Amino acid sequence: MGFLKSQIAAIRKHDPAVRSLLEILTCYPGLHSLAMHRLAHWLWRHRLLFLARFISHMNRFLTGIEIHPGARINASCFIDHGMGVVIGETAVVGPGVRIFQGVTLGGTGKERGKRHPTVEADVFIGARAIVLGPITLAQGAKIGAGAVVLDDVPPGRTAVGVRSVLVEEGRRIPRCELTELKARLEQLEATLKEKNNEC
Repeated sequence: MGFLKSQIAAIRKHDPAVRSLLEILTCYPGLHSLAMHRLAHWLWRHRLLFLARFISHMNRFLTGIEIHPGARINASCFIDHGMGVVIGETAVVGPGVRIFQGVTLGGTGKERGKRHPTVEADVFIGARAIVLGPITLAQGAKIGAGAVVLDDVPPGRTAVGVRSVLVEEGRRIPRCELTELKARLEQLEATLKEKNNEC
């Protein structure tokens, strides 16, 4: 009963659109998904792995939210809308966390051990944010919609934007090379423009 009370309180606190208890119990896929996850997680901890994975699979089918049964999620986590949320096996999600649709708490490869994010208390993760690897989003952090986060976020800080780097034959291209390439491209464009003006 503690789980249900925590979920009802979280939904009432964070969703101004809520109108009734009946609506919360019947129309919130985040609540339904977390309830199914609690069962799957219990089975996972008791080494009933196939059954845990099957319930997790049914959870995804019914709610559009995919949570690995190994993930540890606090009862007061609020998943709003939820469609497309993916939470990996070694993810840890603390109290008061808010997660919006399309969020991924994922890994970065085939490594073993802790490979998914730890999300501390009262973190906000905006729609379609991608948080990868065994990093920590510290208490009160905010992750902007569409952000790609690959490094720890300190307490109370906000992370926005897409972090990507160019690679060439499997290696990163240093920023100084990118700056040189940009300058060269601008020079070539200027030369081409001059030649076109002469014609």
